[in-house]
Amino acid sequence: MEVLIEHLGAVQFEIKARQHVIASDQPPENGGFDEGMTPPELLLASLGSCAAFYAAAYLKKHKLADHGTRVRVTADKKKDPPRIDDFKISLDVPLELSANHLAGIERAVHQCLIHNTLLNPPQIAIEIKAGVLESA
Repeated sequence: MEVLIEHLGAVQFEIKARQHVIASDQPPENGGFDEGMTPPELLLASLGSCAAFYAAAYLKKHKLADHGTRVRVTADKKKDPPRIDDFKISLDVPLELSANHLAGIERAVHQCLIHNTLLNPPQIAIEIKAGVLESA
């Protein structure tokens, strides 16, 4: 997996993965133009869309629903060190479910790659190359 992020100026960034492009920006109070999600919002979006994928797959597999599931992810900002914590994933499914299917959806969501990555902190290496920019 790979994404490429390019600084466009101010606090705006263009994020590319395969043939897809999204913008990241900051709200005006942080010097931005509010033309894209902030990096923390992108993190919540990643977690939420992953949870939604697994929940929807469970519902489809069991022929319960093929659309309409909604996921909300919230988290709090913390200090020392600055980070996001206390994530909460809330799923709204478009129909009543038995206790068995509710437990099944929860098990499915626990298979989410992003969820498991956050629960098992990855190794992160940082490499800085100065003066080697290529034109895109």
